[in-house]
Amino acid sequence: MSFKGLIVYQKAYQLAMTIFEITKTFPREEQYSLTDQIRRSSRSVCTNIGESYRKRQYKAHFIAKLSDADMENSETQVWLDFALSCGYIDDEVNKALVAESEEIGKLLYHMMEQPDKFIKFE
Repeated sequence: MSFKGLIVYQKAYQLAMTIFEITKTFPREEQYSLTDQIRRSSRSVCTNIGESYRKRQYKAHFIAKLSDADMENSETQVWLDFALSCGYIDDEVNKALVAESEEIGKLLYHMMEQPDKFIKFE
């Protein structure tokens, strides 16, 4: 199975794409700050999941890359809070996106706590 088959990857990818669509409505003056940062952090969750999966024969590296994905996921939540405080998204959208991010965090935590279920032995 490819990393693209992992539920956590699929959910993270969908969240990143939702954020991409929403940030199209952000003001132009946010292009090089909030817009770029939230897009980057949400996409980094996916890239770190992919990297971890390719290195899953090395338990420590696998867990470290998943930890990086979790860190980027948390960063995305902070940027969502800024978007809410600046009035670029409403409370309902913020809560929905943060809930999706928290679900991704739980899946990442599960993988980090039980890496042997994902480790590739050859």
